[in-house]
Amino acid sequence: MQTFHIETVGCQMNVLDSELVMATLLQEGFQYVDSPKKADILLFNTCSIRQHAEDKIYSALGRLKHARESHPGKIIGVMGCMAQKDAGQIFRRAPHVELVVGPGQIARIPELIRKIQAGEGPQLELSLERKGKSRREVESSFDFFDPHRERAARANPYQAFVRVMFGCDQFCTYCIVPRVRGPEQSRAEGEILAEIDQLVEQGCREVTLIGQTVSKYREPTTRMPLSGLLAKVHDRTSPGGLERIRFVTSHPNSMTRDLLDAVRDLPRVMPFFHIPAQSGSNAVLKRMNRGYTVEKYREVLAAIRETVPEASITSDFIVGFCGETEADFEDTMRLVEESRFKNSFIFKFSPREGTKAWELFEDDIPEEVKRRRNNELLALQNRISEEDSAGFLGRKVEILVEGASKKEESLPIYGESTKLQLTGHTPCDRIVVFDGSPEMLGTIQTVTIEKTSPFTLFGKVA
Repeated sequence: MQTFHIETVGCQMNVLDSELVMATLLQEGFQYVDSPKKADILLFNTCSIRQHAEDKIYSALGRLKHARESHPGKIIGVMGCMAQKDAGQIFRRAPHVELVVGPGQIARIPELIRKIQAGEGPQLELSLERKGKSRREVESSFDFFDPHRERAARANPYQAFVRVMFGCDQFCTYCIVPRVRGPEQSRAEGEILAEIDQLVEQGCREVTLIGQTVSKYREPTTRMPLSGLLAKVHDRTSPGGLERIRFVTSHPNSMTRDLLDAVRDLPRVMPFFHIPAQSGSNAVLKRMNRGYTVEKYREVLAAIRETVPEASITSDFIVGFCGETEADFEDTMRLVEESRFKNSFIFKFSPREGTKAWELFEDDIPEEVKRRRNNELLALQNRISEEDSAGFLGRKVEILVEGASKKEESLPIYGESTKLQLTGHTPCDRIVVFDGSPEMLGTIQTVTIEKTSPFTLFGKVA
């Protein structure tokens, strides 16, 4: 029996893609192993958002240069966004790689592996790029296969991502996603609901609807918005069945009133929003081509807090974007200070060849300035997160019990003891760690919070 292993970097889309590839390979008779060294087929699911993510993959590939000497017949493959963007470069820099597959062609991975094993040589499969092609041609070149779900392929059997949209039409100047994942395409309601039904049959208790800009979802035939889809999915919820629904990532321009009302009115839709701001400066937002102003972003936050007061909000920020002045950065610090995000994902700007920023702007912020701004913004966000977490002290919260904590997973007694350190999330997406027992897994438990840290709450079952 052929064995395989998948190493994944990047966003929720990549996590889901890896799960789907794993499910398909399992269905094809391959066996998963948890060690890259033991695998007959080693796949890297890659990200191109930042240079660091690509460097990490090239470093890993470099260490595998002589892998076939100790493991004859080993197949090394690269899939995902970096594969779509830099296929030729991958083959040049790592000639021992035999399989390169873009994110829109990963359904073909089992077939391509068989071709390599049959002696047909290295295999390359990419989706069409937009340049010189019609939108319909590009869309049709992306072959998605989301219904292939296997409980054994998920890291957590009680939670699952469900893709409702592909691609992106925002064309932010810093972002490579529209090039590597193609145009925005919404999936049909029937496909999504059937997939969720399948997941519930497998024991799933929480689904997260995902898309690069999920708040722009429109059903292809009826043009039903995301609020309508949430209501349809909510009809499938029940105690002991599907308990919770989330969605990420939203764009400020598509945070409509009907969407906020749906989160308020549908009890099993969790009060959590991830809405990247990227900058607190209008000048920087304009160069980023984000399509909104800081004033518009503040209006969105105010509408959320008026409609769903208990909601938590997270955001993304890029520091050191082309032309960002100290005044621009101070505007970002001010926005974070006043917005009180639960958390923010903060990154130093990384120029990406193939984006408009690469063509139009100079990467003119020194690395040491980027690093300082990153650290200052991170310190501010950590302080806010710590202050907000402290507000949960003594409160009772409902937790979907997801599994053992990272500390517990390292213990050899996991799965055998009657008492475990378990973990789960609140409705507003805060992590909670507490002592419990194996029969709690996959259930909703009420936990009293006894201790807090910036990003984790600690408590006991009430």
